[in-house]
Amino acid sequence: MMLGFVGSGFLGQSVVSRVQVSSRKDARRNVRVTPRMDAEYRTGVKRNENFSKLQAGYLFPEIARRRNAYIEENPDKDIISLGIGDTTLPIPDHIRSGLQAGASKLGTKEGYSGYGAEQGSAGLRDKIASNIYSDRVKPEEVFVSDGAKCDIARLQMMFGPGTTSAVQDPSYPVYVDTSVMQGQTQLFNEGTSQFDGITYMRCDASNGFFPDLENTQRTDVIFFCSPNNPTGAAASKSQLEELVSFAKKNGSIIVYDAAYAPFVRSSDVPKSILEIEGAREVAIECNSFSKYAGFTGVRLGWVVVPNELKYSDGTKVRADFNRVMTTCFNGASNIAQSGGLACLDKEGLDEIEGLIDYYMKNAALLRTTMIDLGFDVYGGTDAPYVWVSFPGRSSWDVFSEILEKTQVVTIPGAGFGPGGDGFIRMSAFASKESCEEACERFRKMYG
Repeated sequence: MMLGFVGSGFLGQSVVSRVQVSSRKDARRNVRVTPRMDAEYRTGVKRNENFSKLQAGYLFPEIARRRNAYIEENPDKDIISLGIGDTTLPIPDHIRSGLQAGASKLGTKEGYSGYGAEQGSAGLRDKIASNIYSDRVKPEEVFVSDGAKCDIARLQMMFGPGTTSAVQDPSYPVYVDTSVMQGQTQLFNEGTSQFDGITYMRCDASNGFFPDLENTQRTDVIFFCSPNNPTGAAASKSQLEELVSFAKKNGSIIVYDAAYAPFVRSSDVPKSILEIEGAREVAIECNSFSKYAGFTGVRLGWVVVPNELKYSDGTKVRADFNRVMTTCFNGASNIAQSGGLACLDKEGLDEIEGLIDYYMKNAALLRTTMIDLGFDVYGGTDAPYVWVSFPGRSSWDVFSEILEKTQVVTIPGAGFGPGGDGFIRMSAFASKESCEEACERFRKMYG
């Protein structure tokens, strides 16, 4: 007999037709047929078709999966990670004391606080405006958050599915993936390894890792990261002036990712696009405490949306982003914000400088080692990433080869876009000892 759901629901019928329970005997084999279910129950909710466009998994979990698989097969090997850019040094004393004070307050009647302002505490917004931007921005333009990655997603929510975007190629995968999720793209093009509907701005050694803007089509939004993840390239003042001029001519909005700005050492490289004349009319800036204060696990960042930035109908972009934040976010952790205030004290800024110096020495070591071994190497001077060229080779193959032969985890450049194929990214966020050991293994492999 046939058993199923009562009624003729939209999906019940399809399940009913595949669920069979029989008490009869199979005449051919003279055996009793046991109950079986050929398909599991499914809801009637249609999947967001944009997610079906995404290619494989997100890059960094895939790297972790491959790393873990290698460890499982080779439990006796000593793995060194120069892959995912996760900080390794402990949070320094003064900054840590800010976190501890924030937590301790919650345990007292006088110091306890619940929900805060969705835009961030007034004290932290004031301090970001003054200590990071030297009062070039107003506190009301600063939105404190749980990190730049989440802010990119919230900005995409604000822009909506009808927006067109341009990204550097290679670039941080979040810009492309969130564009796909929002429905801003067409299908993935196997021939180009790109999504149709996104403008990919090639950034490589031939153009100084800065896009050929004269031959770049107009888009609504331009995602630009400097110092760049993954290439480590940092745009000069004149290049950013060109970018701002391009955006103004085309009526575009620049989303400027400045998460690595404190690592800049070159005098002609701005730490903020808002240093450029006219940028307040065309640019949003994202930043984060993650990399330079060791807050990758604490989660604290911010977005600056200038008052002068307006949509074509005259509406302030800041007003819409404020609506996103107040609707979709309950504010950054009170404890994290207390730590952020400590970061921006003189003592905290000094501690941050110490952390940056430590990681940049690692970057210099990695860079020098690979240059000495005969590779073309980029980055590592104004950013904690070293970009190593392996011409004519698949970056995934190089990643696997390095892991197999040296037990060092890197990141294949192709994971950042087709323009990254043939390159490997090395992160300087490991310990000094790990970087030294990795360089010794590279010398044995390539020397």
